[in-house]
Amino acid sequence: MLILIGAFIVMASTIGGFMLAGGQPLVLLHVSEFVVIFGVATGVLIIASPGHVLIEIIHKVKGAIAGKSAGKQEFVDLLKLLYEIFMVGRRNGLIALEEHVMDPHKSVIFQRYPSLLNHHERLEFLVNGLKPVIDGKIKPDQLEELMTAELDAKSSEWDHPVHILQLVGDSLPGIGIVAAVLGIINTMAAISDGPEKVGERVAAALTGTLLGIFAAYGFVNPLANRVKFNNASELLCLRCIMQAVSGFAKGLAPLTAVEIARRSLDSSVQPDATELETALKALPAVK
Repeated sequence: MLILIGAFIVMASTIGGFMLAGGQPLVLLHVSEFVVIFGVATGVLIIASPGHVLIEIIHKVKGAIAGKSAGKQEFVDLLKLLYEIFMVGRRNGLIALEEHVMDPHKSVIFQRYPSLLNHHERLEFLVNGLKPVIDGKIKPDQLEELMTAELDAKSSEWDHPVHILQLVGDSLPGIGIVAAVLGIINTMAAISDGPEKVGERVAAALTGTLLGIFAAYGFVNPLANRVKFNNASELLCLRCIMQAVSGFAKGLAPLTAVEIARRSLDSSVQPDATELETALKALPAVK
C-alpha cells in the first residue's frame, strides 16, 4: 500500500508542479518517446537477465507492490512454532520430530502456523535444518556452518533481481537521451516546416530526456530498493530459524534457543521477552 501512495505522490508532485507553472499535461504525452524509452528499457532487462531471473524479478516486484514482508506477528508465530517443535524433541526424543519434519503439511504443529507452512522457502529452510539433527548425520557444531552456507546462497540469488532493476534504473537517463537525440534528428529533418512545428518537435524530444530521468529516479531505483528491503526481511526470518535450530542442536533448552533467535531480530519486528513468554505459556501442552 505504501508503495502505491509513494507513486501517487511522485506523479502528483511532478504533474502538479508543472501545471502550477502554467504547463499543460497533454504536452508531455508523446507516444513515440514512450515507445523508445520503455521499449529499450525492456530490451535491456531481457538482454541482462537469464530466464529464471526474469521470472524472479516479476515475483519480487509483485511482492514489493503488494507490500509482502514479514511482520511482527509472523515472527511471533515462527518463534512459537520453533518452541513447540523443540519441546517435542526435548520431551519425546529427536525421533519424535520425524513425523512433523518429514511431512510438515500433515503435522498438527505446523498446521497451526499457516504463515510458515504456506511459505515454501521458510518451510524448506527449517525442514532442511532439522533433518540432520534428527538423522544424527552431522555434529551439532557443524550445523550452523551448513545453514549459513545455504543462507549465503539464497542471499546471493535474491540479489540478482535487485542488481538488474538497478541496471535498468541507471540506464534509463541514458535511454532518455537516446530518445531525445532521435527527436532532434527528426526535428532537423523537418526544419523547413517553420518555427511552430520545430518547437513542437523539440519539446517532444526534451520529453524523452525528462521521461527517462523521471522513470529512473521516481520509480525503478526506488522499487529496486524496496525489493532489497523485502529480501533483507526474508533473510532475517531465515537467520532467526538458523539461530534457533543450531542452538537447539547444541543442546540448549527450547526456551533458550528461542530467546537467542528472538534477540537476533530487528527491533521493528522483535517481540519483547514478556510478550513472547506470554505467547509461549498460552500454547497447548506438548504430548
